[in-house]
Amino acid sequence: MKQTAVVIAPGRGTYNKADLGYLGKHGAQTGLIAEFDAYRSTLGQPTLTELNQADRFSAAIHTRGDNASALIYGCAYTDFLSIDQDRYEIVGVTGNSMGWYIALACAGALESMNGLEVVNTMGTLMQEQLIGGQIIYPYTDANWIEKPGQKAQLLDLCQSISSKPNHFLTLSIDLGGLLVLAGNENGLSAFEISVPKVQERFPMRLPNHAGFHSELQAPVAALGQKALEQSLFQQPTLPLIDGRGAVWYPHENDLVDLYDYTLGHQVTQPYDFAAAIRMAAQELCPDVFIILGPGNTLSGSVAQSLIRCGWHGWTDKSSFQTAQKTAPNVIAMGG
Repeated sequence: MKQTAVVIAPGRGTYNKADLGYLGKHGAQTGLIAEFDAYRSTLGQPTLTELNQADRFSAAIHTRGDNASALIYGCAYTDFLSIDQDRYEIVGVTGNSMGWYIALACAGALESMNGLEVVNTMGTLMQEQLIGGQIIYPYTDANWIEKPGQKAQLLDLCQSISSKPNHFLTLSIDLGGLLVLAGNENGLSAFEISVPKVQERFPMRLPNHAGFHSELQAPVAALGQKALEQSLFQQPTLPLIDGRGAVWYPHENDLVDLYDYTLGHQVTQPYDFAAAIRMAAQELCPDVFIILGPGNTLSGSVAQSLIRCGWHGWTDKSSFQTAQKTAPNVIAMGG
């Protein structure tokens, strides 16, 4: 009997040193990868194969928006195509941040090459503009138990910092137990000195990341709308859950609205990944969540988002890990 599955596409920052060589893991997609490479070559950009088969991982090269976005798209999309359809019935698709573009392709709202064009164009524009930056900080403890009032206090701190001259800081992504904040250098620096260091790594700056999902990206949104035609989009064949938790059901959408959301709201407003996962769990009721590669850094955020909505009775990191040992409900293809 098939298990029902919601597929989750990763965002930026998931292709790291350990993932070098990940593209092409599923050999049946070599023809598609060759098409992706040809597209990049016409733009004078390193091909995905060249990046993936480099002798060593270079943060300066592999984490750049114009390289990382397309490389992650190639890995994740070919992972999606390799899912065993005899074992899993895919009932919906969502993604984190840039993963929304990948989700559009997986759900059929963008054909494979059109998906690459959208991802590559937006990743390149983000890199060329590189407006602002991002920083991560948790509102849960090390066992993923939410600290009462912590999230509200952090958001209040963002508002306080933004009220200062030449300072900007706002919510970028809610990851279920972690807040990703977007800001200018003054705003990010002010936050770093205002909060204690926790879990030996937070607050954590994200290298080569702009201030995604904030008003800082309005120029990028405008450039994206100028560069990408609405005709690239078509009706999805699978339900899509966006960064507001809204569901786009097959054959029921105004494609102008889908285009406007993707290159407007999704670029300039906060991305609520926790809400997307909550809606997927409650509306689509899957047996499992499948996270596309590369990497498995999104597994914790998916689990914490599910903990926040009480899925399967999980209450903390320990209960999630115990459940995973007997009947895995969160499957990371890149893990």
